[in-house]
Amino acid sequence: MGPILLCSFLAAAIGAERFLFYRGSRSRMEVLADAAAGFGKTGDAAVLAAVLEEEDGCAARVLRKALAGGGSRTAQSLRLEYEASRELTALRRYLPVLRAIVTLAPLLGLLGTVIGMIQSFRVLTAAAGQPAAVTGGVAEALICTAFGLFAAILALLIHSFFSQQLDELTAQMEQAANLYLAALAERES
Repeated sequence: MGPILLCSFLAAAIGAERFLFYRGSRSRMEVLADAAAGFGKTGDAAVLAAVLEEEDGCAARVLRKALAGGGSRTAQSLRLEYEASRELTALRRYLPVLRAIVTLAPLLGLLGTVIGMIQSFRVLTAAAGQPAAVTGGVAEALICTAFGLFAAILALLIHSFFSQQLDELTAQMEQAANLYLAALAERES
């Protein structure tokens, strides 16, 4: 039961940490879109830079780094890709641990149940065929399976939620990068 409880605690702790991290990773896309459109029309990078400094979130951070680096549109496009991949790495942190818990917790529960069943059958042998002596041990052994399944379900729900959040944040970064590259192209024409 100890490893199963550890898995449950770990899944809950990762869920709390990722919730706070993802909440701070959202950008207000309407603000970024307006700023990028203004940059495309006026070419005033200072206004866009000021908006990006005020705005938080992974999409704003990616644009901030690309704008600060300057250079050609190709260089900025490559910088956007690099910065987006860095943000994605941070967003994906701990999700593989949750996937491992989803797989590991039920297996630990089954292992505990099998060990408990073996001990129950030993009691049956020692009790000279008294089935009532086994039922308490079987019920106790099944608790491991129940807790293992609970830990796996908890981790699966947390992982699914944050995988969906990751997809949304990835889409935000792609949209922001496309808006910025379109503004650069408009400025150059």
